[in-house]
Amino acid sequence: MKKICVILLVLVMGISLTMNAQAPYKHSVGVTVGSFEAFSYKTFLMDNFALSLDAGFNVWPWSMEVNPNLMYEAPTGAKGLHWFAGGGLSLGYVVGGGYRGYYNAGKFGINAIGGIEYKFNIPLTLQADFRPGFGMHFNRDNAIPFFDWSFCVGVRYTIN
Repeated sequence: MKKICVILLVLVMGISLTMNAQAPYKHSVGVTVGSFEAFSYKTFLMDNFALSLDAGFNVWPWSMEVNPNLMYEAPTGAKGLHWFAGGGLSLGYVVGGGYRGYYNAGKFGINAIGGIEYKFNIPLTLQADFRPGFGMHFNRDNAIPFFDWSFCVGVRYTIN
């Protein structure tokens, strides 16, 4: 199993190094809307690897959250259009109406993220993504696991 993981890691690194892709921008700030409403910041750590940080609230259950994601991003071939995939964490606090009526609880989860992003000729990007994951609401007495997800559309101002 370790050999397969090492081979896949070397293959992904080799492909990303030979693609000579440039990051479409360095930083971007904006908002996401959908089932997760948040302020959004994204930066490229390397040409194909980006870190996204969203801070806001989920609409159901109503919770305040921080959602950092590390993503691999690459061009699709169409001018300005990129795809991305990765994963991250979901940390927050449920303030009411949680899973199964679970009120005033902490939240922890892991999620995948995948989607597309379009970089306009002006300093603006438009992103659509899906974030399925596994979450847990917890307090002093117990913890309740659940399927966590969000679908978001983001608009960000880019800074080179």
